[in-house]
Amino acid sequence: MIYLWLKAGHVIFVIFWMAGLFMLPRYFVYHQEAAPGSPENAQWIDRERKLLRIILWPSLIVTWVLGLTLAMVTGAFADGWFHAKLALVLALTAFHVWLAGYARALAAGRRTLSGKRLRLLNEIPGIAAAFIVVLVVVKPF
Repeated sequence: MIYLWLKAGHVIFVIFWMAGLFMLPRYFVYHQEAAPGSPENAQWIDRERKLLRIILWPSLIVTWVLGLTLAMVTGAFADGWFHAKLALVLALTAFHVWLAGYARALAAGRRTLSGKRLRLLNEIPGIAAAFIVVLVVVKPF
């Protein structure tokens, strides 16, 4: 029974984490359209900070804790599909950390990426999620 609770919790927090990973790059697009130093700019800084602090970081941590616990309980560390999934989750974690850094840069007034590039970055979590789901459900190797 504990396995099912771990699995449910893991899926719930993955959904929260993914929602945040979809939202933050979109926030960046709107943030960059706001005039530097404007009240709207300050609102976007606050929104990005709250999204990271309240949703993204806690979801990332709980996702990792529950996911590693599930892997230990099920013996998934021995499976090839799990290593591929782990690599993708590590890449998503790196993307998350990079997003947090870009939020700090935007808050400091550094706007180094175009809106088009940010819109493209918004696709990364969805593509990674599709591959992860296939690996977990199909277990191709």
